[in-house]
Amino acid sequence: MLGETRIRALRGVDLEVMPGEFLAIWGPSGSGKSTLMNVLGLIDAVDAGRVLFDGEDVALLSDDELSDRRNHKIGFVFQSFNLIPVLSARENIMLPLQLRRCPEAEIVERADEWLRKVGLEKLRDFRPDQLSGGQRQRVAIARALAGHPKLVIADEPTANLDSVTGHEVIDLMEQLNEETGVTCIFTTHDPRLLDRVPRQLRLNDGMITNERYDTAEGLP
Repeated sequence: MLGETRIRALRGVDLEVMPGEFLAIWGPSGSGKSTLMNVLGLIDAVDAGRVLFDGEDVALLSDDELSDRRNHKIGFVFQSFNLIPVLSARENIMLPLQLRRCPEAEIVERADEWLRKVGLEKLRDFRPDQLSGGQRQRVAIARALAGHPKLVIADEPTANLDSVTGHEVIDLMEQLNEETGVTCIFTTHDPRLLDRVPRQLRLNDGMITNERYDTAEGLP
């Protein structure tokens, strides 16, 4: 609701995402991308229709069960990084695992493993304010993947980065998708990031207006 006006952020979206996909949802600001990501990330509920996640109808899950699914099956990457300023890169990656009460040795091993995978093992003791924007986003990606989720949701992960660094971040996400098989969905308002994305959905006014699987012939 906006005052007395009811705004429909999404309009009859029909979407199926298969395990292991690398999917981009793009469109202008205000097209409904963030709302759709919140639905896919089990943050927002829909007013009509059904949302199935990993075979479960999420409308039948309690708040505690939804929280459990988010914590154990979904990793989030944000445009503003959302790193804890007083923690090092390594400690930021460790934090979600500590909240899960994983064994300490496993937490350290996973954090160091993912620092290596995103190329930041030498910067593990650096705090966020000592890192560049691209390096911070790499830490955020490592944090999202260290918990071995089934799905990674990245809402405008390159919005605060220059175009070269933005392409590097998308390339890294694609590489990790191929290596781990985790499903990755990211949103963007910049069609220049779609060159190597195998499946693209264009969202406009809350509706999917174009879907493309083959980027060889150019953008939709």
